[in-house]
Amino acid sequence: MSWIDLGAIEDVPLRGARVVKTPVGCVALFRTAEAEVFATSNTCAHRNGPLSEGIVHDRKVTCPLHNWVWSLETGEAQGADEGQIATYPVMVENGRILIEGDSVRKRNAA
Repeated sequence: MSWIDLGAIEDVPLRGARVVKTPVGCVALFRTAEAEVFATSNTCAHRNGPLSEGIVHDRKVTCPLHNWVWSLETGEAQGADEGQIATYPVMVENGRILIEGDSVRKRNAA
C-alpha cells in the first residue's frame, strides 16, 4: 500500500472536518478524538449535502441539510435512514494524517 500525507492532525479541528480534493472527488476528513481521524465522501448520499459542514458526534456525522446521520466507520446510514457513503482507509502517524493512495487515485469504471 502507498500512503499520501494530507497534513498535520492539528489542521483538522477536534470534532470537526476538513475537505481535500482528490481524483475521486472531495474527501472529508473528520477528527473525532485527539488522535482519531476518519475519511469519507464529502457528499451525503441522501441529497448531496456537504458532510464536512455537518455535526461530528461520537464516530458519526449528521448532514447539515436534512439531519441524516452517517457512520464514519462504515459509511452506513444510521437509524431509519438507508444508504451508504464512501469511506477511505486513513491513519495517523507521527501527528500526520495519511490516506491510502490507491483508494483516492482514480475513479473506478462503472
